[in-house]
Amino acid sequence: MAKGKRVAITPCLNEEHAIAKVVRKLRPWVDLIIVVDDGSTDRTAEMAKKAGATVLRHKKNLGAGAAIRTGIQYALRKGYGICVVLGGDDQDDPHEIPRLIRKLDEGYDFVQGSRRLKGGRTVDMPLFRRITTKGYSAFFSMLIGKRITDGTNGFRAFRTRICKDKRINLNQKWLNRYELEPYLFYKAIQLGYRVIEVPVTKRYPDGGYTKMEQLRDYWSISRPLLFLRLGVRK
Repeated sequence: MAKGKRVAITPCLNEEHAIAKVVRKLRPWVDLIIVVDDGSTDRTAEMAKKAGATVLRHKKNLGAGAAIRTGIQYALRKGYGICVVLGGDDQDDPHEIPRLIRKLDEGYDFVQGSRRLKGGRTVDMPLFRRITTKGYSAFFSMLIGKRITDGTNGFRAFRTRICKDKRINLNQKWLNRYELEPYLFYKAIQLGYRVIEVPVTKRYPDGGYTKMEQLRDYWSISRPLLFLRLGVRK
């Protein structure tokens, strides 16, 4: 087995109707479930705690990247060796976590979920999302020089020691929104860590609803790639 206890990190904003179900699904696969409530105005924190999660709260909404960073910092302080990151909206399938962990067992450092690989699938994915996610992955691949089939998928697993690498700085405010995830993915590849994609499932139960604002937040996930490629940021 991959060394180190496993922690699941789930960033949440107003997910009171889904988060308890997600936490219950996660229980068999990890040693600790961290729900980071990023300034919710509903009962997200209450529902997550009742379901058995460790809840970390931001008093105000800082962004998905800031929430994931808070979870990673907690995992590092507590000595967890493996982080699994997935959404709190029940779009990801926790039963597929062993598929990601197996690749860590084989020696990989960062395992990215992909709905595009053979064996992966999407359920009720809107056409607009199909087009934009494919386009983003092509853009990611071009800039990093490695074929990436699903650069926007938030379901992944990695060794926490990557985040101790001094060449990776997650503690930058410009990573607070959706920047942190592509930043970490890109840096892992750029720095020579062993990175692989594995097939996973992504469901869109609410017709593809997303909290992302199309123009602003697509810039949020694109600019880390451009900044790192051009050497503007580190």
